[in-house]
Amino acid sequence: MPKRNVFIVGLDPFNLEKLKRVPTARECEFHAALDVSDIRHVSSYDVPALIDKAVRTMEGFEGRIDAVASYWDFPGSLFVPILAERFGLPGPALTPMLKCEHKYWSRLEQQKAVSQHIPAFRAFDPMDDDAYGRLQLMPPFWIKPIKSFRSYLAFQISDAYHFRSVMDICRRGQSRIVEPFRDLLRMFDLPAEIVEMPETFVAETPIGGAQCTLEGYVHAGNVVVYGVIDSVRNPGGSSFNRYQYPSSLPLEIQHRMIDVARLAVGAIGLDDSPFNVELYYDQSADHIWLLEINPRISQAHTDMFEKVAGISHHAVMLDLALGRKPAPLERAGHFNVAGHFMVRTPDAGRVTRVPDAAAIAAVTERQPGTVVRIAVEPGQHLKELQGQDQYSFELAQVFIGASDQVELVEKYHEVLAGLDFAIERDRQTPSIH
Repeated sequence: MPKRNVFIVGLDPFNLEKLKRVPTARECEFHAALDVSDIRHVSSYDVPALIDKAVRTMEGFEGRIDAVASYWDFPGSLFVPILAERFGLPGPALTPMLKCEHKYWSRLEQQKAVSQHIPAFRAFDPMDDDAYGRLQLMPPFWIKPIKSFRSYLAFQISDAYHFRSVMDICRRGQSRIVEPFRDLLRMFDLPAEIVEMPETFVAETPIGGAQCTLEGYVHAGNVVVYGVIDSVRNPGGSSFNRYQYPSSLPLEIQHRMIDVARLAVGAIGLDDSPFNVELYYDQSADHIWLLEINPRISQAHTDMFEKVAGISHHAVMLDLALGRKPAPLERAGHFNVAGHFMVRTPDAGRVTRVPDAAAIAAVTERQPGTVVRIAVEPGQHLKELQGQDQYSFELAQVFIGASDQVELVEKYHEVLAGLDFAIERDRQTPSIH
């Protein structure tokens, strides 16, 4: 029987290996609609040119095309409905995808279904010198672009002076993601009040507590959540320390989060798509807060699912792309708990040394199943890294499986002890970058 040809927007070796290990992959061949180098670690996005490149690649394929998918945020996830419609493939509609990804539009839609679970929010134009006064929000509050990822250009604002001090960064920085995102909006028949709005940032009152991500999917109108992952931040900081699966929150809280997510995703009208929803549980107020909805699997969680479930949740993405209801993920892995750790530094500087292959091999030999991915190179200045948050720089990613959370953290500290980074610190490190 001929294999099914599946095109991936942003295909990369790490995720390809995980894709090949899911059961459905036995009947599939994977191809790059776009390579990961087209959409990651780039200085700018030419959206029409990227769409044209993906279309030409798929049109030039000598064989039947059966599916298209992506596990990447912008522009990968939004190219899926465009290419699916172009080639008559299973997939989500573009408008609900945009209702998830446009942070202001998404809040407007969430307000209709789960208003008690979202913060007060306002859109503003960073080019407006009177933007702070027009917001009518008391600090502290968060600001972020209408489209971003990995907390790029997200700031917690403490007062009017702080707000105005970051506006120049926001004005310059929005050209990287916000403007290409708006270019994509203008290519399609969408509500003018969204496409033409001058406001490109959103301000929101603070929400907090224990942060979780719910991984799920919608198939034939049915909203299903199959995994809850903890997002653990560095103590007293805004940057993530690790993702951990399964969640340590009480099941009753997890089910309340699932109820909120199902209402929000259902109201947006997303269908035939994976999603992940980020939420908080505020224990002091016993309240669930919704942060955002992303219409894709999180590729940052794939290794954890593989360690605990036995297969990555690429399986869910692949089944949906082929027009099938995803099979349930069982607890059939080698570990009870898994973590995706991010090795970070708060200080800017130039990298002078990274762990060599022998050091990494020594770590992974002591810890079967542990994977270390170095994210920087000698000679590279940390400010050159793309897609970082505003408070730290990511040096490496470490994927660990364990029998319980205590062992998980112990293994991570053992890994850290074996990873030798050297950074020539900048003489003066600004509080924002």
